[in-house]
Amino acid sequence: MDSQITSSSPDAYGNRQRIRIAVSLFYFGQGLAFASWASRIPIIKAQLGLTEAQLGTVLLMLPVGQLLTMPISGKLVSKYGSHKILPIGAFVYLFVLCGISFAQNAWQLGAALLLFGIVGNVCNISVNTQGVLAEGIYKRSIMSSFHGSWSIAGFTGALIGLATLNLNLSTAIHFYFVSALLVFNIFFNRNFLVHDLAGNTEKKSFSFKPDRLLISLGVIGFCSMATEGAMFDWSGVYFHEIVHAPDTLTTLGYASFMVMMATGRFIGDAVVSRIGRKRTLQISGILMFTGMMGAVIFPQLVLCTIGFMLVGLGVACNVPSVYSVAGTHKTISSGVALAMVSSVSYLGFLMGPPLIGYIAEAFSLRHSFGVYACFGLLMFFLTSRLAVFNKK
Repeated sequence: MDSQITSSSPDAYGNRQRIRIAVSLFYFGQGLAFASWASRIPIIKAQLGLTEAQLGTVLLMLPVGQLLTMPISGKLVSKYGSHKILPIGAFVYLFVLCGISFAQNAWQLGAALLLFGIVGNVCNISVNTQGVLAEGIYKRSIMSSFHGSWSIAGFTGALIGLATLNLNLSTAIHFYFVSALLVFNIFFNRNFLVHDLAGNTEKKSFSFKPDRLLISLGVIGFCSMATEGAMFDWSGVYFHEIVHAPDTLTTLGYASFMVMMATGRFIGDAVVSRIGRKRTLQISGILMFTGMMGAVIFPQLVLCTIGFMLVGLGVACNVPSVYSVAGTHKTISSGVALAMVSSVSYLGFLMGPPLIGYIAEAFSLRHSFGVYACFGLLMFFLTSRLAVFNKK
């Protein structure tokens, strides 16, 4: 493959299937690394003797890292190109992941997670820039399938985590194993990334001034990813404490949500192509509201499972859609635009779970899920007001 291939190159069209596979595998790699960390949180908490409050504070270091990198990551991608930044960032991400296993106290863990958030944000901007470039080659929506690869990585990471726990393997061995696999992934796919013409000054470069469209896209992403994060961390607790599901079925809500979210992402591109982004996101907001509120009003096993399935479908296409729109901004480079939108969006994912805990502490878990149901309505109204979503 031509080492200087770009999204407008004839070779890019001829190699577009291989490019799509490479980009998908980089999404998968980033998701697997994050899922590996997430699967070890209970074990690390116990090993370090952290209280609930201490763990909550330490976990906030991830979004802090995201925020610190917000003005920098987009500039790096715009200046040097996502095809250069992504392989380097992905390797460093694995290095930091392995470093987490050496933490001996809360301070060391917090420092490692701060770095994990910083490098993760750089990788996030780079890989989503690649997703936008790949969409440019296909000239149709394919972003949802890339995020579907991230969802599958979540399943895979959970399974590997479960296997390592059953084999009594240490956190370090677990992270080394995953990192070794993903180093091969980086090596075999790095040459099939699309070159994004680093240093192109056609779009206004590194001004990080607030943009109304990007702020609105970020809020939509925040609503979706806050709901997604809440389902990741609290669905099992909800089934245990509110639904009173048997111990063998407490993970049913999480599993039903994840299955439908992954399914929605793999069919989402076809849906967007057929009915457009605006209608897709409006329906998604209604599904999020209906599913969450249904689980609040009818806390029975079957109805809650159906409700969580609706939420999974509801969140599936939102973030890929807002990233696609942000990446094609007319006056701001893709890297900077994606940095702004994804940073706000990921704040929802990382800060959403602690927030739902605070609401539950003050009122109840059902009340907190009711509050989060309103995110679906907010997303519906924001989407309805944005003319940019009228385009397919």
